[in-house]
Amino acid sequence: MINPHGGKLINRFAADEEKKILREKIPGLKSIRLNKRQISDVEMISIGGYSPLEGFMEKEVYESVLHNMRLPDNIVWPIPITLAVNKETANNFETGEDIGLLNESGAGIAILHLKEKYSYDKELEAEKVYLTKDIKHPGVDYLYSQSDVYLGGKIDVIEKPAHHKFARYYLPPSETRNIFEKNGWTTIVGFQTRNPVHRAHEYIQKCALEIFDGLFLHPIVGETKGDDIPADIRMKCYEALIEKYYPADRIILAINPSSMRYAGPREAIFHAIIRKNYGCTHFIVGRDHAGVGNYYGTYDAQKIFSRFTHEDIGITPLFFEHTFYCMKCEAMASSKTCPHSKEHHIILSGTAVRKMLQEGEIPPVEFTRPAIAQILIDSMKNKK
Repeated sequence: MINPHGGKLINRFAADEEKKILREKIPGLKSIRLNKRQISDVEMISIGGYSPLEGFMEKEVYESVLHNMRLPDNIVWPIPITLAVNKETANNFETGEDIGLLNESGAGIAILHLKEKYSYDKELEAEKVYLTKDIKHPGVDYLYSQSDVYLGGKIDVIEKPAHHKFARYYLPPSETRNIFEKNGWTTIVGFQTRNPVHRAHEYIQKCALEIFDGLFLHPIVGETKGDDIPADIRMKCYEALIEKYYPADRIILAINPSSMRYAGPREAIFHAIIRKNYGCTHFIVGRDHAGVGNYYGTYDAQKIFSRFTHEDIGITPLFFEHTFYCMKCEAMASSKTCPHSKEHHIILSGTAVRKMLQEGEIPPVEFTRPAIAQILIDSMKNKK
């Protein structure tokens, strides 16, 4: 079994005997009410999805990640995991004290052992992480909208989100690792998605299944852009696909509780590390992994892996070209396998597909399975 990132699977979730003590302690503490992304970060830290992190980054760690994509001990880490509060709130806290972390309804879910308070440069972070300062970028927009002071320190977590809609698919890294081992899988390929599955995804996934023992489908269910398809609909699409078109005994479908950053190349590394913590040995990286708009160059999310050795990251990336259905080949293909011109390729933009679905029109079967299209059409009707 592949080792977690940093060598140890972190667990910051309090044991049963500790929970009661921490629950009783929280009402007497100064507190912060978290937003959705912060809650998902707390959860991912607690279950080891963000191993080796044990809490929110202190200044030295943050600056090392920002400038070098590494933690101070040289372990690769590309995305700042931070907790922002306004100056007035920060001034009310003393380093060394415990701070209660509350969910959106005000219930205590964790305790932050505050080690440090520090200011940061939003434009610099935007430039380094997102490669743009354009506020139209969703990650930059979130960054600019958050408060001006970061709090750093380890956390102890009392309650994880219930994930009622996805209870059967909630598998933390410790459980997926046990499942992979029980199945006798030594090679597991992870697949990240925030979009509904279509035939190009299916083609890539099945290519991987030809080579590796198992496929770990791990859709994001944390916060995404407002125009992204909701997580429950994406999960229904995967359920339909697995039921009819996949060998169920070689697939594990589980939710990824983290939130999207849309940080393109840096987030591709981030997603690979997360899947390594879940037990994957390989990870599929698309041509515009975690991209949005035209902020990143074609295949930048794949090229960034060349900056690191295999020992640096520990999980093997799999790079796939843009895939499509070729009417001349009469099969799914890519530029590596198809000799025909683009006029023979069925390639639809996201905008074109959304328009078809909104009008109740099923896209070509070569682009998406009709059953998947119908789930998306019905969801849009219900939304209206």
